[in-house]
Amino acid sequence: MDILIVDDEKSIRENTMIALEAEGHYAEAVDSGRVCLMRLKNEAFDLVMLDLRIGEEDGLDVLQQIRKRHRNVTVVVFTAYATIDTAVKAIQLGAFDYLEKPFTPEQLRGLLARVGKERQMKDRIEELEVELVSQSPEPIFESDDPGMRQAYDVLFRAAATPASVLILGESGTGKSVVARAIHQRSHLRDKPFVTVHCPSLSKELLESELFGHAKGAFTGAVKDKWGKVHAANGGTLFLDEIGELPLDIQPKLLRLLQEREYERVGETRTRQADVRVIAATNRDLKAGVDAGDFREDLYYRLNVISVEMPPLRARPKDLQHFASDFLEFFARQTGRDVKGFSSAAQARIASYPWPGNLRELRNAIERAVILCRGDKIEPEDLPAPHANGATIGGDSDASSAIQLGGETSLDELEAEHIRRVLGYSKTMQKAAETLGIDQATLYRKRKRLGLK
Repeated sequence: MDILIVDDEKSIRENTMIALEAEGHYAEAVDSGRVCLMRLKNEAFDLVMLDLRIGEEDGLDVLQQIRKRHRNVTVVVFTAYATIDTAVKAIQLGAFDYLEKPFTPEQLRGLLARVGKERQMKDRIEELEVELVSQSPEPIFESDDPGMRQAYDVLFRAAATPASVLILGESGTGKSVVARAIHQRSHLRDKPFVTVHCPSLSKELLESELFGHAKGAFTGAVKDKWGKVHAANGGTLFLDEIGELPLDIQPKLLRLLQEREYERVGETRTRQADVRVIAATNRDLKAGVDAGDFREDLYYRLNVISVEMPPLRARPKDLQHFASDFLEFFARQTGRDVKGFSSAAQARIASYPWPGNLRELRNAIERAVILCRGDKIEPEDLPAPHANGATIGGDSDASSAIQLGGETSLDELEAEHIRRVLGYSKTMQKAAETLGIDQATLYRKRKRLGLK
């Protein structure tokens, strides 16, 4: 690593430089915060080792300037025993750790090992983010559909406020994508964005996932655990499929929204959390209120800003744009020389209802790009507008079509059916429920049939 030492004591600077260079690092030392900020402006350093008392300067002020101007630089503070409380405050302001003076070579090596591990983790996260971008098309928040334009306008105007947002719409319409876009357009963009998928766990585990638990709160709670509310403190908590939230947990969520207070499972201590809540669901929450499945007071507390995402079949002006964007992306990703759709394929896209919305369209275009034989996608590469489930795949009279009662093996029928269900299902759990099997069986079938 390239390390900058900031200390007004010459002996500390020299001894630390010697120790760092002995460990194979490049080290440079300055005696003031002002010079430190100048060096950071002109050179890239991986780590700053900062004294909290630099002559007449306050190291905490220098730390705040570093965190404001150079967010990627890791900062470790030097402190004497008498200023441990200040070191703790420094960590609250963004320092990675502190090193108590005087320190031993072993303590320094331990600290450098922790910093190195942290840097490796950050590098891996950046790699995964780049990989994710390369595997997924960039979200598009422009539309030729008046209803969709109005929805985006309302959501993005509300983004800059602390108001709760409720996003309604069918599975696959992009609710989770637009929730993250709201966060990124808000004053909390540099704070955590934490997702809780409400149907994914049992009531007991979901409550623990959301609020955390104390050791011994239930069987298997062998240690204290912080929940997603704690992780999202100061940022945004996204509650996906809020309509599936168990009735027993709803009062606790209402308390969090109204009072900014919560308790971990198994303890009575009240804790504070300042979170902005965005919720999404494909269910009719008002009907849930009428049926007694969803609390009316929670519904109105969530429903400050409410927008319904139109299904893809109601956005014909956007459909071909999305299809073309997906084609261009997957052709580039797979290295296929696919330039567009035939007129018949365009008609197929326009006529198909896309029950899985954008998620199904994305999967269908990816498959079509991979399987098409020419430089244009043809109808047989796309899902057919099937009547009463009679045909699956291409045209009913095409030799490549998969037809019920036709010359098609059970494996082919099963593979195509599973692929379709995966295309419009939001989660593996939902797909498994639709198919009437458990997730482990679905995983094995996907692997055996070569499905993504």
